[in-house]
Amino acid sequence: MKMNWASAAHQLNKQGQAYVIATIVGVTGSTPRNSGTKMVISRDDIFDTIGGGHLEHKVIKHAHQLLTMGDACQHLEHFQLGAQLGQCCGGNASVLFECFSASGANIMLFGAGHVGKALIPILAGLPCSITWVDSRAEQFPNDVDNYHNVTAVVSENPAEEVSLMSVNSYYIVMTHNHQLDYDISHNILKRADFAYLGLIASDAKWRRFQQRFQHRDIAKSLIDKMNCPIGLAQVQGKLPMEVAVSVAGEIIQRYQAAQVLANPNANKQKNAKSQSTKQGIAWQELKDLVPQAKAC
Repeated sequence: MKMNWASAAHQLNKQGQAYVIATIVGVTGSTPRNSGTKMVISRDDIFDTIGGGHLEHKVIKHAHQLLTMGDACQHLEHFQLGAQLGQCCGGNASVLFECFSASGANIMLFGAGHVGKALIPILAGLPCSITWVDSRAEQFPNDVDNYHNVTAVVSENPAEEVSLMSVNSYYIVMTHNHQLDYDISHNILKRADFAYLGLIASDAKWRRFQQRFQHRDIAKSLIDKMNCPIGLAQVQGKLPMEVAVSVAGEIIQRYQAAQVLANPNANKQKNAKSQSTKQGIAWQELKDLVPQAKAC
């Protein structure tokens, strides 16, 4: 059975995907559904319904336009079901669109050691969705569930978890075992669709891994995309928190650069918006939709 709008919003938010909640906030006359009815629209799917027909078709189309723009926003649209949409019920419906933008990055962190534990609280405060993988359940802190965008995964074969990630994901490899680091990195390289692959390693370990990758027919261009040594060169130090800050800085740098490439007109749009003081929905628009309270 397909998820309802509330479950879908929770799942999409957890996955870091963009989505729109469309809510009928006001109706007059005959309409397919009552005020308060909601549906969720993502780029690839819809959940629940506001009544179907031409109204729902127009709502989905408008939601997809908002998703293409990529910004979080609120927007109110008014629909005349008869005159505009040709629906025989002939009423009017006002629909509130709440657009939630995608997270900055989908990240898979391998290793719940000292650096992993220091890194998670930093990443959890960023616009990203994190899957934290280790084969040792006891290594995860008791409060890991307190981070809304972190999912802890105990796996007997962490390298197999790579196949579950979406295209252009970010991978951070820092397990307790060199062979496991190699197996994970090898699986990521075979996918050849990562946005970032960082490996914690000494110079000797990194040289050895490069040789082994080349012997396994991994293209040099892919190996060169790996970040090893991991983290920003400007942030020195070997303490877990120092390494964690360095890695987090590199992740932030990467996903911000990717956002600029994905939406080169973003700065122009932001400058245009800054010239207007209006944001969201005007009070008069909302006031007209709220029934007047009856005197007691």
